[in-house]
Amino acid sequence: MLADKIDKPGSISLNKIATDRTGGLVKEKAQKRLASLCEELAALQELMYAASMNSLLVVMQGRDTSGKDGSTDDVGGAMNPVGIRSASFKVPTPLEAAHDFLWRIHAEAPAKGEVVFFNRSHYEDVLVTRVHDLVPKKVWEKRYDDIRAFEQMLAENGTLIVKIYLHISRDEQKERLLARESTPEKAWKLNPEDWKERAFWDQYTDAYEDAIGKCAAPRAPWYVIPADHKWFRNLALAEILVEILRPHKKGWMVKLDALEKTQRAALQQLRDAGTIESPKAKK
Repeated sequence: MLADKIDKPGSISLNKIATDRTGGLVKEKAQKRLASLCEELAALQELMYAASMNSLLVVMQGRDTSGKDGSTDDVGGAMNPVGIRSASFKVPTPLEAAHDFLWRIHAEAPAKGEVVFFNRSHYEDVLVTRVHDLVPKKVWEKRYDDIRAFEQMLAENGTLIVKIYLHISRDEQKERLLARESTPEKAWKLNPEDWKERAFWDQYTDAYEDAIGKCAAPRAPWYVIPADHKWFRNLALAEILVEILRPHKKGWMVKLDALEKTQRAALQQLRDAGTIESPKAKK
């Protein structure tokens, strides 16, 4: 696998995971493999949507410029728009702040058959709130338990959970921030706060390591994707999603085959009653 999978609680060190890894691939070869994976991903998503037995939640976390929007567009764009959407979590509104921190998150969780990408997520409440001392330590520390319980509940109800940390270097982030200033179509992303947040780089590293290490679980794993190369980042994400969905294909097909038989039987009853015509044979 191109990403580092973490599915058990424990301590991790992000500094030991290279941000510029390419898996021995070159861009051209990776893009061909990405196209193939996206075709399979689209087919799997269609089956999941039709069977409505499972849903897929993709939690996208990472520092500014790591590619949460880009990878969601590039990989998520391969799927049928009817069954996919994205939810973005910014500073809580007064209504959201009046509830528990998971209230607004649960409202955006995917329905059966649906794929939802979270652009930032409930993990912001153990990241930003911790780094900037927005709530006491005893409050954000308790949230790890709440997050584990919440994700377990989703998994028990058929949600397939994939949590992505896009791992970018400080130097690469700087280059991307500067590039935004000279790229007209990226100008809307300009935000002085992104530069200010760089002063808390080490604090965010500590917070991410705890969030990943404390909330990794077999049914809600974390994947650390080296994100300095956008083409590698996209390929790794597509590979993860396909590998998560692929084992469920057989079960979805069984349900759809049964549904087809039921529907055909119902159609035949209508034809026997003369309600509808039989399809014309192909010449």
